[in-house]
Amino acid sequence: MARISFAAHPFLLGFEQIDRILEKTIKSSNDGFPPYNIELSDDNHYKITLAVAGFSEDELSITLEERQLIISGKQVEKTNQNTFIYRGIAARHFQKTFVLADGVEVSGASLENGLLNVFLLRKNLQPKVKTIKINSNN
Repeated sequence: MARISFAAHPFLLGFEQIDRILEKTIKSSNDGFPPYNIELSDDNHYKITLAVAGFSEDELSITLEERQLIISGKQVEKTNQNTFIYRGIAARHFQKTFVLADGVEVSGASLENGLLNVFLLRKNLQPKVKTIKINSNN
């Protein structure tokens, strides 16, 4: 089955990179772990909250690559002598990817009570208008 791309439309020139980012995001964020919320506090402030109980600050990573916000966690397996009767809290790795619009920046992050908060700020971008001079070939 052929995949239909929005970037294949003839009026959308140069958007192939966004199409690749969206494809990668869809593939990497489908498993539902960890659960997360996205809040809009006003027109310009967002907060992404991930439930990361059991993860320390050193086991979490937040990176921004082009327009992709990548949040990942990798717990270090602790070697101990305990015998588990039931182990429901596993050392599970994750990666969540979010695509940010132009003008949206990461303004900070905090880890509190097992919740990782990533704060986003949308800057007001001024529209750019440029007049192109037409040269004659005489």
